[in-house]
Amino acid sequence: MIYLELFLTFLKIGAFTFGGGYAMLPFIQEQTLAHGWVSQEELINFIAVSESTPGPFAINISTYIGMTVGGFPGALCATLGAALPSFIVILIIAKFIQKFRTNKIVAGCMSGLKPAVIGMIGAAVISVGKTVFFESGVSLRAFGDVRLWISAVLFLVMSVLAFKKVHPIKIICVSAVCGIIAGYALEMLNIT
Repeated sequence: MIYLELFLTFLKIGAFTFGGGYAMLPFIQEQTLAHGWVSQEELINFIAVSESTPGPFAINISTYIGMTVGGFPGALCATLGAALPSFIVILIIAKFIQKFRTNKIVAGCMSGLKPAVIGMIGAAVISVGKTVFFESGVSLRAFGDVRLWISAVLFLVMSVLAFKKVHPIKIICVSAVCGIIAGYALEMLNIT
């Protein structure tokens, strides 16, 4: 039963979100927490691991959640559910590509979806940021947390590198090294 539930949940997530894995994140968060499959903290860890491993983010996170909930069969069901809608849509688009290219309705839908996708990604950033930095609510005390400032500085440095068109692999490597150094420094200072 859990396998069917995993498959149908991730099928729904895959079918009703546009814009890739980050746009799916609020829906994944809502569904997995509602089912009690993972905690908020586990989900954040899955996000970090999914982002760090090769492959599409949505497939990685669905695989991790499925594996946690139902072992290998659960991972298979969740992954298949997340991937199947996109696969079917791509097959349909490939068949009718010429009609879709010139269709004004399709072009209008895509134009309308862009702001929604940006909003979904922004919601995911706010939700994860709130959980990581403001667990007990937003207060002035939270702004005294050194982890918040280290993260903000790292975010700004990585943004500058991305803006300057530094290769993404170099940015990932630099951010990993900075994260390790910051984590080690926080541990040495006994800040957790």
